[in-house]
Amino acid sequence: MLDRSILLSQWLEQLGYRDYRLTAASEDASFRSYLRLECGADSFVVMDAPPQQEPCDQFIAVANKLRGAGLNAPEIIASNLADGFLLLTDFGSDDYLSQLDSQTEGPLYTDALAALLKMQTGIDARDLPDYDEALLQREMDLFHDWFLGKLLGVELDSSQQESWQDVKQALVENALTQPRVFVHRDYHSRNLMKFERDNPGILDFQDAVHGPVTYDLASLLRDCYIAWPAARVDQLVLDYYQSALANGLVDVDAAQFRRWFDLMGAQRHLKAVGIFSRLKIRDGKSGYLEDIPRTLGYLRQVSADEAPMAGLSVLIEQLLCSRVWLRC
Repeated sequence: MLDRSILLSQWLEQLGYRDYRLTAASEDASFRSYLRLECGADSFVVMDAPPQQEPCDQFIAVANKLRGAGLNAPEIIASNLADGFLLLTDFGSDDYLSQLDSQTEGPLYTDALAALLKMQTGIDARDLPDYDEALLQREMDLFHDWFLGKLLGVELDSSQQESWQDVKQALVENALTQPRVFVHRDYHSRNLMKFERDNPGILDFQDAVHGPVTYDLASLLRDCYIAWPAARVDQLVLDYYQSALANGLVDVDAAQFRRWFDLMGAQRHLKAVGIFSRLKIRDGKSGYLEDIPRTLGYLRQVSADEAPMAGLSVLIEQLLCSRVWLRC
């Protein structure tokens, strides 16, 4: 089997690129990688997605949905599905995470929330994979298997296992109760690029599903990579609720919407902590470990306020407070 760098060189030569420079564009929490292709005055991004692990079909389908709804997703200039390469427009390196501060967060989040509303109202997601109970459960099991089990070496006793199952079931019921819309699944500061026009540029959308209305909102406002004061998050959630209500996405009161948001965020954060742990253990990517304390902090916040999460609150206090992940 040819090395992927050779396959890529051969494909680029077929496209007419010969005198070019390739550099790493970004790190991805999957088997995909991204390279910046510079040729003369032109710059593009090559997505390298080994087809056995990361087929490109879904990326193309979702990119077309986003662009069809008037959202700023990369244009696919050329594709090689057999070998797993895409040539994309280059969105630069100014992601939200590098641009956000107390002065910029207002306009940047205004744009991101407007784009989210457009995604949820303008895209028919019924042909996408369903965010069903099995997927929700598998995601939360990443916390149990990779964080507790493999990273910390913790084995739950029978009482703790029972509490863990109760927590998971409460979070599944919360997710399945909500109206279903297009869900990006990783709508956060590392996947949103700052643009002067048509802001934001949207990346890493290939895992999109048909799922709960608050999922992407929780990804954005309870971001694993940057945190904001609780009062500010509360206001942004309320503002989005008003927009969702006005556009017919929801028909519940603000308190119920907020509860959906809190519990949906907890499900996502359990998954994220598990993924960060797996990246360290399986893939040797240790940089994500520094994001675990922030993510666990969100879980503690929600589990302290929500009765269905009491079991998780006790679990965190029992198992984690003595460790470096949390400051008690």
